[in-house]
Amino acid sequence: MHSDTKAFQAIQKTAICARDLHATLGSGAARRAVLDVAALDIAPGRWTCIVGPNGAGKSTLLKALAGLLPCDGHLAWNDIPLQNIPVRARGQQLAWLGQGDGLALDLTVYDTVMLGRLPHQGWLETPSANDIRVVETALRTVQAWDWCPRTLGQLSAGERQRVLLARALAVQAPLMLMDEPLTNLDPPHQADWLEWVRASVQSGTTVLSVLHEITLALHADAIVVLDGGTLRHHGDSADPDTHRAMEAVFGRRLAIHRVHTETAGSQWVALPVLASEAQP
Repeated sequence: MHSDTKAFQAIQKTAICARDLHATLGSGAARRAVLDVAALDIAPGRWTCIVGPNGAGKSTLLKALAGLLPCDGHLAWNDIPLQNIPVRARGQQLAWLGQGDGLALDLTVYDTVMLGRLPHQGWLETPSANDIRVVETALRTVQAWDWCPRTLGQLSAGERQRVLLARALAVQAPLMLMDEPLTNLDPPHQADWLEWVRASVQSGTTVLSVLHEITLALHADAIVVLDGGTLRHHGDSADPDTHRAMEAVFGRRLAIHRVHTETAGSQWVALPVLASEAQP
């Protein structure tokens, strides 16, 4: 991490600040509240993971924090109210990877990742030498450089996901928000993703992700526990209070244990609990 990045983080209070965040979906009699978060501060230069059961509102919260979902309340990025950040600047400050992002399957891998550079380019401006270098680096990072001329339609679901990860990396934004980034990735590439996230955080990026893979989520620096669209807990991933909150929202159907490995030392894992064995 560069010294100027460290200095900025020393004075920066939050990467994302949300207060009284409320969102609803539907209309008329079908209108319902889907998000009710009184206060949430995401620390800069750390990896925070959002977890919770199905329907907890994880993706909804992530979209709200990304400014992609209309909602009431106060939202700020890097201590600047979101409404004061121009659209172009938002594109430069935030890299987004969402679930089911619309894909043009006839688009080449190279052109897909180059889309991540659009916020840094002028209107109808051709890619610069720096854009080309950044795209190559992102593709090589996810081990997809050799696929450049292929179209997305020629790739498997897991390969396409790696290309989308490269597109997010190519933005080179200080904020990176990812919704289920491990979808369709096999275990070795999930491990690679963990390394990419750690490298991004080391370079000063703030990473916020939604994961269903609870054991992998426990590798994060901090965890946001969500249920019913409400924040239940926010704390360090190794904090016993965080573990108890996670176990509670999953109805005691998982248990978090410490394990020791020869290569990685002490780690936390989440193991499933049978319904007949779950404690009330």
